[in-house]
Amino acid sequence: MISKKTCVRFRPHTNETDFLHFELGNGCASYVGCKGGEQPLLIGPKCKVGNICHEILHALGFHHEHSRYDRGDHITILKGNIASGKEDNFLKRNGNTFGLEYDLESILHYGNNYFSRNGKPTIQPKDSGVIIGQRTHLSDLDVQRIRKLYHCDVDGLEKCSITSLSHQWI
Repeated sequence: MISKKTCVRFRPHTNETDFLHFELGNGCASYVGCKGGEQPLLIGPKCKVGNICHEILHALGFHHEHSRYDRGDHITILKGNIASGKEDNFLKRNGNTFGLEYDLESILHYGNNYFSRNGKPTIQPKDSGVIIGQRTHLSDLDVQRIRKLYHCDVDGLEKCSITSLSHQWI
């Protein structure tokens, strides 16, 4: 999904100092941004391609869309419905929006009931009928964000945005 529409390319790990290490885990998880050295990206048995893409985008430096500071114009976070210990997933984060509008269709946006403690929504879009939390494709704005962060559209810039990968299945 990522390489098809951006300049970011993936290749097997050889001798790079910093690289992603895909590991079998209980869920899908990644740090946000490059931490340096061998960086785990957890893939559980229930992780689909879209979930893995979501986690790779975290490793490439992207926070959840619903953590943007301008989210209040587009969604409401229903804090009373969030499961105990999961509140950090709904905090606002500092980050560069690249001047792009808020993206309800982002693969990095949580769905309505993510981490609900009671089955009720944790995120409510301001516009009715909007579906959030898709994991099937990169939205047009997801692609634009990646292309901007990794300078995909700069003439003469070597396409050096390559992430080295390593696989280990436990």
